[in-house]
Amino acid sequence: MEVKNVDHIGIAVKSIEKALPFYVDILNLTLLGIEEVESEKVKVAFLKIGDAKLELLEPTAPDSAVAAFIEKRGEGIHHVALGVDDIQGRIDELKEKGIRMIQDVPKIGAGGALVAFMHPKSTGGVLYELCEKTDAEVRE
Repeated sequence: MEVKNVDHIGIAVKSIEKALPFYVDILNLTLLGIEEVESEKVKVAFLKIGDAKLELLEPTAPDSAVAAFIEKRGEGIHHVALGVDDIQGRIDELKEKGIRMIQDVPKIGAGGALVAFMHPKSTGGVLYELCEKTDAEVRE
């Protein structure tokens, strides 16, 4: 599996509104946009940091995976997203190598990207996301 880049780092926060001043005013990062991903019960804010992004994840429901993460571990780094081509081929390759996937087929994530997560029990405790973007998304 060839990884093209670190696409983004997901950071779980209780409130994007309260977290943004640190990232925008203190770190001087550029806010690229905020959107809600209803299927995941999260609101996300993307911030540009060099060639990658930070993705702030705010739960929109108490039963979301991000809400459970914050409840168990507190706010902080949630996942690392790896940019790939042919995401389904990468999923199949990882499964052949014994990696447990949370999704066996990609789903649509923030920004319309195709995404799938590796289970942290197969990756040394780190939640990794595979992320395949369209050409339009790559230019952003």
